[in-house]
Amino acid sequence: MPDNPSRRKFLLSSATAASAALTGLSPLALHASMGPNDKFDLLIKGAEVLDPSQNLRAKRDIGVRYGLIEAVEADIAAEKADKVLNASGKLAVPGLIDLHAHVYPYGSGIGIPADELIPYQATTTLVSAGDAGANNFAAFRRLIVPQTRARLFAFVHIGIMGLAGFPIPELYNLDYAQVDAAAKAIAENSDLVIGAKVRMSDNVIAKHGLEPLKRAILACERAGTNGRVMVHIGGVETPELMTQILDVLRSGDILTHCFSGAPNLAGKFTNIVQEGKLLPAALEAKRRGVMFDIGHGGGSFDYTVAEAAMAQGLMPDTISSDVHVFSANSPGVPYLTNVMSKFLNFGLPLEQVVSMATAVPAKIINRGGKLGTLAIGAPADVSFLEMVEGPVEFVDTRNNKRPGKLQLKPAGVVLAGVPHGRPYMAPFAVR
Repeated sequence: MPDNPSRRKFLLSSATAASAALTGLSPLALHASMGPNDKFDLLIKGAEVLDPSQNLRAKRDIGVRYGLIEAVEADIAAEKADKVLNASGKLAVPGLIDLHAHVYPYGSGIGIPADELIPYQATTTLVSAGDAGANNFAAFRRLIVPQTRARLFAFVHIGIMGLAGFPIPELYNLDYAQVDAAAKAIAENSDLVIGAKVRMSDNVIAKHGLEPLKRAILACERAGTNGRVMVHIGGVETPELMTQILDVLRSGDILTHCFSGAPNLAGKFTNIVQEGKLLPAALEAKRRGVMFDIGHGGGSFDYTVAEAAMAQGLMPDTISSDVHVFSANSPGVPYLTNVMSKFLNFGLPLEQVVSMATAVPAKIINRGGKLGTLAIGAPADVSFLEMVEGPVEFVDTRNNKRPGKLQLKPAGVVLAGVPHGRPYMAPFAVR
């Protein structure tokens, strides 16, 4: 068949539509125009809108139609919408993205249903951080993702069972780290999968050194999807191994629990800050493009490590919760909005803190410009927050306490144009 511009346009449109169907995201090319007599499906009215992706912070109304952001304007008349959500006094930000969460209930040892987390941290997108490996990823995809309102993505664990065996270490037996099986799972689920996850603490990998990480990187390379590796640290076997981990990581790979102060099995502190000094390899990895993620959790955030690292020039890239059935009950309260609050009280600007949980993780999961933004035509994922002023005490995972004056509290979400709660839509959703 001879090629021509019309045919090329048709093929491009078909490919774009197919991609949208796979990911559940509607690209700007498919954005339907709104006529003068059409109404918004939902109008978010009266919020202070903060969108770091557009350098926007102002009182704005947000019009939503067909699950997309249709308008962001200073004032939109209520009669122009079928439903109105009064957001006066609230901060409206792009839907929060939790880059490190455990949201595989029933199939891993620690997962929480993602939708149950919405009231506690106002997340609209969560990334399963290695809950499933090649042997049980299909169940996550078929049984968990379709019945979850929040958007879910994942890292495939290099261990074939993921965290199903928790609390038994998954890589004491290195034979569980099957490169080809992980590569196949990454490649065949590339619409959901970001790459591979590996835990490198010595209470997980014993004395296998760099080999688990090397296998995770190799799985990503064999998959051919430009996948990233997310590496868990926190008490690695030796100080030398920590430097080796940093040296091996590639640009775009993610070091999670970056400010962990957890000791190794011998009681030694072997993470990126040792004896108060930031490892030179950490700064070099940062310069090389390695991403540093908080992953607070129940044992992986130490104020003394964070303060030393940031004072010596290493700022984190993303803020995440590492929320799961154990950490969620811990004194550090690692829900995403509370972890964000801890960084607000370090003195980081609100815009930067919000960006670290929206626009930056959106790019890491390859959805930059689609998620983590309130741009016209983007999916209508909006998180509502309350900024509470007043004395508050925060605690890390090693019982270090710090006073604060600001706290972000979750106040609801709109997900794909549908509020999580009132006002209820009719029909409730078509997605």
